[in-house]
Amino acid sequence: MNDQPRRRPAKPHRRPKKDPVRFLAFEALRAVDERDAYANLVLPPLLKKARAKGDFDGRDAALATELVYGTLRRQGTYDAIVAACIDRPLREVDPPVLDVLNMGVHQLLGTRIPTHAAVSASVELARVVLGEGRAKFVNAVLRKVTAHDLDGWVEKVAPPYDQDAEDHLAVVHSHPRWIVSALWDALGGGRAGIEDLLEADNERPEVTLVARPGRSTTEELVKALGEDNSLPGRWSPYAVRMAEGGEPGALEAVRESRAGVQDEGSQLVAAALAAAPVEGRDTRWLDGCAGPGGKAALLAALAAERGATLLAAEKQPHRARLVERALAGNPGPYQVITADGTRPPWLPGTFDRILMDVPCSGLGALRRRPESRWRRRAEDLEAFAPLQRGLLREALKAVRVGGVVGYATCSPHLAETRVVVEDVLKGRGGEPVEAEWIDARPLMPGVPALGGGPDIQLWPHLHGTDAMYLALLRRTG
Repeated sequence: MNDQPRRRPAKPHRRPKKDPVRFLAFEALRAVDERDAYANLVLPPLLKKARAKGDFDGRDAALATELVYGTLRRQGTYDAIVAACIDRPLREVDPPVLDVLNMGVHQLLGTRIPTHAAVSASVELARVVLGEGRAKFVNAVLRKVTAHDLDGWVEKVAPPYDQDAEDHLAVVHSHPRWIVSALWDALGGGRAGIEDLLEADNERPEVTLVARPGRSTTEELVKALGEDNSLPGRWSPYAVRMAEGGEPGALEAVRESRAGVQDEGSQLVAAALAAAPVEGRDTRWLDGCAGPGGKAALLAALAAERGATLLAAEKQPHRARLVERALAGNPGPYQVITADGTRPPWLPGTFDRILMDVPCSGLGALRRRPESRWRRRAEDLEAFAPLQRGLLREALKAVRVGGVVGYATCSPHLAETRVVVEDVLKGRGGEPVEAEWIDARPLMPGVPALGGGPDIQLWPHLHGTDAMYLALLRRTG
């Protein structure tokens, strides 16, 4: 007789179940990390493919979008929380594991998904993409996260404001410390203003359309969207906001390039340049850094109404093709060329109006590209500086005496805005240029809180726009 104890039958191996929504969100996060991709470029084709396969409906797409953008926006805060829940330095956690963890933390602390569902779905995703061993690690960490809500965790992991204000704001509002410092310097003022700005950076931006004059109207866009999904622009006469989101490319006017997607701040910059007074002739306009084409398309439409010609120049060939697509069908005369604005093919004194929307850090568009805040470094601004000054210097040579140059950036950082303009006007690092400031504020009628001038800085928390900067200069000699 065999007295050995009977072994229990082993549990059958369960194959992990693939959740298409969370798997797609994980794919997008990995592309952002591994390829330095931007979520706003990676996510749409992934969603389109999922819809085509029948895996997704509108609610699925909305959840996947929230998981990707919410995780990226709050990455700094979530990193600090995860670090408090593990017994090793955060840098030793493999990036794919950290993506699953942070996406799980977002579901627990940043959405209304029930706790048990957020944990189980995250662990199941880990089984699919990481394996059983790492899934156990994910499970252990997320169960620790459930001990507190977001406010409770922030109180535990953020240093007190009165001990280190910048580090406190960096953790609470999920921005690198150097960006908090730079934005605070540019904004000025006390704690309330910088907190409002950082909170605005973490909000989902509205989709704003532009009706290009002479080609479309705001009334056409409102009718196409329906009254329930349309709001008037706050400041731009060409703007219509999509109240409930949706796919702008489904609109006939957008497909035909008679309208487009364009932040209201970008519209205001182009319109202000077009409205600036010039002395004498006003027939030759230049967009010297035209890609991807939003401002160029609006300028071309405004120029056509006055019988003026727009030359749109872009250094990168693939971006020049985007400009051509944006300007397609414009009734007025225009030309798109591939050219470097620091080594221009045009003669000095050729143009009456010039827009130089220079390459920059993009710190003004962190709402739209939240991954940029983790990708940029303070030293990156040093690389942009010579290019920005060179482009502005050449633009002031290319405009005729009495003509106007608009220097614009999608950044509020002082090193990319007023400091650049002042250096060029004073001849620092190059030949001095004879030009004078134009007060740009009257050229944005109805827009409040524009500061002391003569230049303009728009802000997400004050204007609902990207943080666009504009300086207008008239050549005097």
